[in-house]
Amino acid sequence: EPLWNKEHVSSVVNTFKESVGTEGRAAYFDKYGIVRDVLQNHLMQLLALIAMDSPVSLDAEDVRDEKVKLLRCLVPLTRRNLVLGQYEGYTEEPGVANGSLTPTYAAARLYIRNGRWDSVPFLLKCGKGLSERKAEIRVQFKPGLTYLFPELVIKIQPNESVYMKVMTLMPGMNTEVTQAELDLSFRNRFKNVVIPEAYEYLLRDAVRGEQGLFVRADELEAAWRILSPVIEDVEANKVHPIVYKKGIRGLPEGDRLFAEAGYQYNPKYTWS
Repeated sequence: EPLWNKEHVSSVVNTFKESVGTEGRAAYFDKYGIVRDVLQNHLMQLLALIAMDSPVSLDAEDVRDEKVKLLRCLVPLTRRNLVLGQYEGYTEEPGVANGSLTPTYAAARLYIRNGRWDSVPFLLKCGKGLSERKAEIRVQFKPGLTYLFPELVIKIQPNESVYMKVMTLMPGMNTEVTQAELDLSFRNRFKNVVIPEAYEYLLRDAVRGEQGLFVRADELEAAWRILSPVIEDVEANKVHPIVYKKGIRGLPEGDRLFAEAGYQYNPKYTWS
């Protein structure tokens, strides 16, 4: 709690990447695009959960109350804080309209106007046809104050885990400092335990009548208030997405959007 605020957090990155394309869903996907299909749906949920204040209890209504309160503090997204892309060959897929401008990649920079998070950038990235499949949250701490613990990573899928990047001396007689991690990998820690898929959790809760993982009507309205203006702006002005090749890590323009907000990417670091 003492660290979970603008005094210590530099940025928060929510990522949802897929290595596949539309995989037979092109006709459906082309009507909605990555912003409606993933950014508004999955990533706004992650943002609300990671940034909300502690609920009174873990009961569904108390959790959803805090999510709605957080979403109402978000500043609506504008085009200057958004990068859109479309992978090569998308318009040739069956079911896609000729000359479609539907984006398959989006990077967004959002800000929360409240006492805890004011001025901290929340960076959302999602895309199809990228280098890997993953969903994760990265909380990057400000240098100096917490130099030994520069980043907290929550990997949602695949290989569910939580790890804290730390700076450590390399073993041996040298004095080289390198990044390593304090690691909780669920499949290593909880062996011989089946970890359900995300939709299995949802179906279980639906059968039990537990609503904590489901969106409430006022939460849905609050999320659309943030994204509807920029969606309408992009579509009205027929903004062309940046074309990218399948298999890339992400668009350079998206990386620049994040770097301008202070996010530091370390290409030399690898997590095994």
